[in-house]
Amino acid sequence: MYIAEIRIENFRLFGADDKAFVLPLSPGLTALVGENDAGKTAVIDALRLVVGTRDQDVLRVDPVDFHQATPGGAHADEIAIRMTFRGLTTADRGAFAEFLTYETIAGATDTALIVTWVAKRNAKEGSSRRVLPPEWRTGAKGDGPLLDLGARSLLTATYLRPLRDAERAMSAGRGSRLSQILQHTKEIRDTGNPFNKLSDPPDDPTTLSVLGLGDYASHLFGESLGIKQARKRLNDEYLKPLSFANDLLHARIGVAGAQDDSLRLRQLLEKLELALTASAGAESAHSRGLGSNNLLFMACELLLLATENDGFPLLLIEEPEAHLHPQRQLRLMSFLQEQAKKQRADGQRIQIIVTTHSPNLASDLHLDNLALIEGGRAFPLSKERTKLSASDYRFLERFLDVTKANLFFARAVLIVEGDAENILMPVIARLIGRDFHHHGVSVVNVGGVGLGRYGRIFMRENAEQDGVIGIPVACVTDMDVMPNNAPWIVGKLKDGEDIPALPGSRRKWRVKDDLPGEQLEQRRAQRTANASGQKVETFVANEWTLEFDLAFHGLGKQVYRAGSLALADDRLNAGTANQAAILADADAAYQALVDAGYDQPTLASHVYALFEADGASKAIGAQYLAELLEKDSLDAGGLRALLPPYVVAAIAHVTGPFVPTPAGGEAGEPDPAPAAAPVE
Repeated sequence: MYIAEIRIENFRLFGADDKAFVLPLSPGLTALVGENDAGKTAVIDALRLVVGTRDQDVLRVDPVDFHQATPGGAHADEIAIRMTFRGLTTADRGAFAEFLTYETIAGATDTALIVTWVAKRNAKEGSSRRVLPPEWRTGAKGDGPLLDLGARSLLTATYLRPLRDAERAMSAGRGSRLSQILQHTKEIRDTGNPFNKLSDPPDDPTTLSVLGLGDYASHLFGESLGIKQARKRLNDEYLKPLSFANDLLHARIGVAGAQDDSLRLRQLLEKLELALTASAGAESAHSRGLGSNNLLFMACELLLLATENDGFPLLLIEEPEAHLHPQRQLRLMSFLQEQAKKQRADGQRIQIIVTTHSPNLASDLHLDNLALIEGGRAFPLSKERTKLSASDYRFLERFLDVTKANLFFARAVLIVEGDAENILMPVIARLIGRDFHHHGVSVVNVGGVGLGRYGRIFMRENAEQDGVIGIPVACVTDMDVMPNNAPWIVGKLKDGEDIPALPGSRRKWRVKDDLPGEQLEQRRAQRTANASGQKVETFVANEWTLEFDLAFHGLGKQVYRAGSLALADDRLNAGTANQAAILADADAAYQALVDAGYDQPTLASHVYALFEADGASKAIGAQYLAELLEKDSLDAGGLRALLPPYVVAAIAHVTGPFVPTPAGGEAGEPDPAPAAAPVE
C-alpha cells in the first residue's frame, strides 16, 4: 500500500477548487523541492494530521491554519485533506475492509482506501474551542464510515522533524524513542525479557561491590541474544551502507544506569542508550557530531520500519541534509533510495517522502522522484508530465550535477552555455539595476551541452491540467553564424583561401551567405523553439556570440581591453607585465581599427579575433571585462544602451520588464554611482 495522491484544500497557503493542492505520488521515494515558503512543510504537516506519527507527538490545528484567500480577508471555514491509498495487499484489504472504495479504471476494478480528514472552525460565539474536533471520513465522496481509532493507528507514519535532536532521542529515559523502537523490533520481541534467563552469577557474588553488581547485570543485559542481534543488524545492514570505506559508523547499545531485574521489558529498554563509537583514529566518541548522530537516528527508524509487519510503512523526513556535509548527503540519499526498493516480509515497501533545500540531494535523485513545489502547487517531474523526452531524462540523469541542481530552488533561472556568460551575466545584470541575488535568480552553466533539455524541465506536458510552473526561465545561446568576411579575420581561413562549399565540406561553422533569404531567421526561430513555451524562453544572440555581440553593439573597446589582458594573464600573474601598459597598447590598437573605418561587423570581428584567432581565454577575458565594467563610469541606463538587445531581454525575463519612471529613468535601476578610477 502506498499514498497515490494527496489533495489539500484551505490549509495554510493552499486554497480550494482550482487553487487546491494536488500531489500525485509513486511508490518508493519522493523528494519535495522548491524555495522557502513554497509549501513543502505544509504538505508534510497535512500528512501528519491525517495519519499521525509514531512518536505520539500530536499536531494540532490552529485557526491561522485555515486558508486566507486575501491578506486581511476572512479565513476559510473548513480544511479538507484527502489521501488516496493504492496498491493494497490482501492484509490491507482485510484490515480496512469496511472503509474501502471500489473503482472501475480502464474496465478493471481497483480497490483503494480514500481518507478525507476534515476540520472546521467553531462558529459558536463565546466558545473557548476555536476548532472543532476533526473527522476522518472515508469513501470517494467522503460519505463512507468514519475511520475509527484502531484503523487510524495502522496508518501512523514515522516523522523526522527538520531540527531534530538525534542524541537526545537516542538517550535513555522514560518514554525514550530508542525504547519505542527496540520493543517493536523482531529481535527483541522474539526473545522477550532478557532477564528471564540469566547466566549463573559468580561463585561468591558478595565479593562484588555495588557498582560491580550493577556492571555484571549490565554486561549480561548487553550480551543477551536479542540485544546482540539488534545491534548486529543495525550495524551491518543500516550503518555500514551509510559509512565511508575508512570511517565505519559502528553503534553500541549499553545500559545507561543501574537497573532492577523486576522491571518490565519496556522499563528495561528505557535504560538503554544508543551512541556511536569513536571514529577511526579518535580516542573519544565525542568526535561524532550532530551529522553522524542524525544518521544513527535515521538508521534506527528505518530498522523499525523494515521489521514491523503491521501498519503502513511511511517515513516523512524534513531536511535530511541537516548537519551533513555534501558527501555524506549523497551517501544518505543513495541509501534511502535503496531502502525504498526493499520489500518487507508482509509484502509492503517503505514509502519515503522528504523535503530538501539541498542541491546535493536533488542532484543525486532521479527526476522521476522529484516534485517541484511552487506557488502553492505541485509539479511532479516524472515522465509524461514534463516536455522532456526519454532521451532528455537519460541525459539529465548523467549531467544534472550539484552545480546545476540549484535551479530547483530558484525564483528564476538563467541557463547559459559557457563560463563567459556565467561570469558576465550576473555582473551586467547588477550594473543595470537587476541584481540576480536580489531577484533570486540562479545562473546555470550547462557547458554548451543540452541547454534546451534543462529548459524543458520547467515545461509541462499538460499545462491546462497541471498548470504552468511560475518560475521564469531564460535560456541564452549563441547564433553561431558569423559575418561573411569573418573567417579570414578570426583565423578560420588564410588569405587567398575560399570558403569550402556546403554541403560536402567538413566545416562546422557558418557564414550568413550559407543561409540566404529567410533561412537565417528560420535558424533563429528553430533555436528559439528548442526550449520556449509557458514560462521558458530562449534568447538567441543577435549576431554571433556573446563576445562578438558585446563588441558589435557598443562595448568594442572594453572587450578589446579584456581580450588583451586575457592574452597577458600569465605574464600579469607572474609580475613580468604591466597592466597599465597593456591597456594603453590595447586602446591604441583598438583606435587604429576604428580609424581604419571598418563597418560594425568587421570591427567586431577584429575584436573577437583576440579570442578566436589569438587564443585568449573567454573565461579569463570575461573576468577582466567584469572588472572593467564595474570600474567604468557608465550609469545603468548608459550601459544598457550599449548592450546587445538579447542580453537585456534575457535579464528582463528573469527579473521583470524595464518600466520607465516619471523621472525618465528605469524602474529598478540603482542611483548613479560616482565615477570610479580607470583600471591601471
